[in-house]
Amino acid sequence: MKTSLYVVATPIGNLKDITYRAVETLNSVDVIFAENPKHSKILLSTYNIKKDIISYNDYNYEKKIPIALNIASEGKTIALITDAGTPTIQDPGYRIVKAFIEHGYKVEPIPGASAFICALQASGLATDKFIFLGFLPKSLSKQSKILLKYDLDATIIIYESPNRLKKTLENIKQTLGNRYIVIARELTKVYEEFIRGPVDDVIKLFNEKKIIGEFVILIKKNV
Repeated sequence: MKTSLYVVATPIGNLKDITYRAVETLNSVDVIFAENPKHSKILLSTYNIKKDIISYNDYNYEKKIPIALNIASEGKTIALITDAGTPTIQDPGYRIVKAFIEHGYKVEPIPGASAFICALQASGLATDKFIFLGFLPKSLSKQSKILLKYDLDATIIIYESPNRLKKTLENIKQTLGNRYIVIARELTKVYEEFIRGPVDDVIKLFNEKKIIGEFVILIKKNV
């Protein structure tokens, strides 16, 4: 069966992290569905990829999935990309994948970068068991319930934004105690940084420095 939808991972920061196979795939498909076409054009122009781009995101997926299925019905191929990293991970890509599978189309993954895997592999924490929770709810009480529920014999991995980082760290401390954590910031970019230590020490550090960038928080497993 011919592949109709390619789920293509793109770099999370450093544009050189794209794979040969990803470039070949993006050059071969008929249409690219991108979370933010304006953002994706930077990557595509770097590799001289000239394709029609259609916006696909959390706000328009209900309208765009039928368009994608119609394109596939014409025998054309589509590549799905996100702003950075692997589509379907913490974005609405899974919905279009589900729709294609339900309609009998072949979906093919083109693997590559993912922020939480990148953070985990250089964290120094246990990798035999881990739980990825994505972005936690804004409500601190709901955060606590989730953290307690998944505080098992596994490394916990979450994403967090700069404006919520301090509150989330404080809540981790209150909920799980002064647990050892690792924070990965601006992965693969110029200011990439790993911060390691008990959560209380990490909080003090961020009280003294400006909080900018994108963050992955990894919590040492409860043993």
